[in-house]
Amino acid sequence: MREILGRRRRLRFGRRGGTARLDAALTCATAWQWPVLPGAGLQAAGSLGDRGRGCACPDPECAVPGAHPFDPGLLAATTDARMVRWWWTNRPTAPVLLATGGRAPCALSLPAVAGARALAELDRMGLRLGPVVATPTRWSLLVAPYTLERLGELLHAQDWVPSSLRFHGEGGYLVLPPSEIGTGQVRWERAPERIGRLSLGGTSVRAAASPWLPDVGAVLDALVEASNSAPDGGSRLAY
Repeated sequence: MREILGRRRRLRFGRRGGTARLDAALTCATAWQWPVLPGAGLQAAGSLGDRGRGCACPDPECAVPGAHPFDPGLLAATTDARMVRWWWTNRPTAPVLLATGGRAPCALSLPAVAGARALAELDRMGLRLGPVVATPTRWSLLVAPYTLERLGELLHAQDWVPSSLRFHGEGGYLVLPPSEIGTGQVRWERAPERIGRLSLGGTSVRAAASPWLPDVGAVLDALVEASNSAPDGGSRLAY
């Protein structure tokens, strides 16, 4: 009886989690026009209390369990609602991956502890931030799309950048909430601003819009300034 009840609880959890992931993927793809695809995901739980943290891909030594494309590959990312529904109907617990770059958002990420400190410092500086994705190990600040050429110019203009800062641009990807990956749950530390304002006949009204995203140059400059002004010489943002 306990085993049956356990299976029922796992089924209910899976349905709720799957519905949430499908809803999130559809919102990204159709409302925001962000291309998405399902991630590799985690192995099925073997028993009650076993979360099955290993990656579902064939690599037993996978460094990022669940948090990467596998089948389909990254080039399959789409904004087509029918494809998104088919994917998450067949794989309801698959992580939601955003294919970054092109017309889609890009991101800058830091280790979780450094990311939390950086976020507090950027708030103190008055910088308007966009959505922030948090995992137990890394925090990612979403920014407006940029090209690799522009990123190169921005980095060349800096004397120094935090050593653990990563860039998710064209040809990259980012795991989005409410996915679950090998390191744990993915969540919004700063939720997307989903409401914009539209002027109709001189009257300002609320209208659905893609989330607002800051320019990568402004965020990079602020991160470097925050690192340089830190009393420990920036090491709190570097590791």
